[in-house]
Amino acid sequence: MASRRTAIYLIAMGVSAIASIGSAAALDYPTRPVRWIVGYPPGGATDILARLIGQRLSERLGQQFVIENKPGAGNNIATESVVNAEPDGYTILLVNPANYINASLYTNLKFNFVRDIAPVASFNRVPNVMTVNKDVPANTVAEFIAFVKANPGKVNLASSGNGTSVHLSGEMFMAMSGTKMQHVPYRGAAPAITDLLGGQVQVIFDNMPSILQHIRSGSLRALAVTTTERSPQLPEVPPVAETVPGYEASAFYGMGVPKGTPPEIIDKLNNEINAPLADPNVKARLADLGGMLIPGSPADFGKLVAAETEKWAKVIKDGGVSLE
Repeated sequence: MASRRTAIYLIAMGVSAIASIGSAAALDYPTRPVRWIVGYPPGGATDILARLIGQRLSERLGQQFVIENKPGAGNNIATESVVNAEPDGYTILLVNPANYINASLYTNLKFNFVRDIAPVASFNRVPNVMTVNKDVPANTVAEFIAFVKANPGKVNLASSGNGTSVHLSGEMFMAMSGTKMQHVPYRGAAPAITDLLGGQVQVIFDNMPSILQHIRSGSLRALAVTTTERSPQLPEVPPVAETVPGYEASAFYGMGVPKGTPPEIIDKLNNEINAPLADPNVKARLADLGGMLIPGSPADFGKLVAAETEKWAKVIKDGGVSLE
């Protein structure tokens, strides 16, 4: 009995020692530069978001948060590199809509995003904008639905690529409004917008940063935003949900780390992210990117990722969306 008590005591001491080491590591963290993996090329809105938050983290924590762009395979290259990294807080991931969409869109992934990436913090959510060219005879969502139903097979839905949030926002709209349009995928938003301006396609549910200038110039017409609330950038434009109840298709962004990263480090990163989100200068810059802030705990972000993964899985299944 004494030897058993001794063994239990030694195990408890070992666990306590490990916990102390973890706490000490978190107290000192970071002691060297942190790699922040972004699954997009430099210069886009997602990359700009990472650099904005990364600069503030570098200033607050005294170590550089170095942005490492790893585009390709719909963000899966970047995500897999983080999944396979040491769970020590020195390799982190910019979480974006592709992550929770790809969980259902790809059938042969070597990782499970919800299982293998631990949530740290959410940053912001960005609405897509339901936008039509000026020749479409509709000024409201209700008028557009009537137009599509009166012209079966003649209305083209543009997107920045098959399986993107832009595409799936349109798929969700069709499913919930009882309309049917022809999907026309492009290699990115720029050529899709060019054809929308030229009238080859009639509508797009594009990310706000890339479409906003065309709306403000009057060359394209915004019918609705995809968030449930109006956007400060387009306060006069109503949500789709005012006409199609229950519709919501925001793009959420945040930070994740490999599963097994010490919770003390996750909590420290979360606290250091939420602080800049309260900074008026950061708020203003994120507003320029079309985003609405959504600070919260790691658990809050985890629930959000799980809910988004489930929502888009249904859209993908019901719409028969495939990369084939």
